[in-house]
Amino acid sequence: MALVTGASSGIGEATARALAARGAKVALAARRLERLEKLASEIGGEGHTALAIESDITDPEQAAGAVERTVAELGRLDIVVNNAGVMLLGPLEDAPLEEWDRMIDLNLKGLIKTTHAAIPHLLAAAGESGRGCADVVNISSVAGRVARSGSGVYNLTKFGVGAFSESFRQEFAERRVRMTIIEPGAVATELSEHLRDGVREQVRKRFAGVEMLQAEDIADAIAYAVTRPRHVCLNEVLIRPTEQVG
Repeated sequence: MALVTGASSGIGEATARALAARGAKVALAARRLERLEKLASEIGGEGHTALAIESDITDPEQAAGAVERTVAELGRLDIVVNNAGVMLLGPLEDAPLEEWDRMIDLNLKGLIKTTHAAIPHLLAAAGESGRGCADVVNISSVAGRVARSGSGVYNLTKFGVGAFSESFRQEFAERRVRMTIIEPGAVATELSEHLRDGVREQVRKRFAGVEMLQAEDIADAIAYAVTRPRHVCLNEVLIRPTEQVG
């Protein structure tokens, strides 16, 4: 049983489909319920099980509620994919502070609150399920490795995801709750649509001529990571388009 945040589009949607195709019952968490219900219906039409959960994980109660509802309705929680996030780039000078708050609240706080709520259920699954392990997959970015001008607070959140993930890995390794961090480069998703005018054009210019990754490419890596034998933990995966330089 898997919980995927940010499942209403992009990497989250593709991941839900990929895990369901491999036999997992999936809980789909995001704010856009109509999209989630459509996705759940499509997954169900393919003979799999999907549960739509309207949830804003920046709210601690809603983050915990998504976890609890997954366990209550699907029976267990084996996999958490912390995918929900936003990328609001631009110069630090004169930046709208609400953009910084939004990134920190979702990219960092939402991720750690969801993970915290899931820990007892993941430990139970690792001890009781036939897999003999449980998984957390955190979606970071190349921006979690390389800081760039115009990306300061986004870098802050993704470097933070990396630090939290490694600390989590060490703490729970002996109890077989695995941690994988996925660091995509440029992916063709809705992320760039949220950028301010001017910044959006700069980003598109930077990747002009580059064949972007697709959400399914990242979902494939996630599915690979969580289907390894219990003694194999794929700690970190950096994925760039072949033509992306930085």
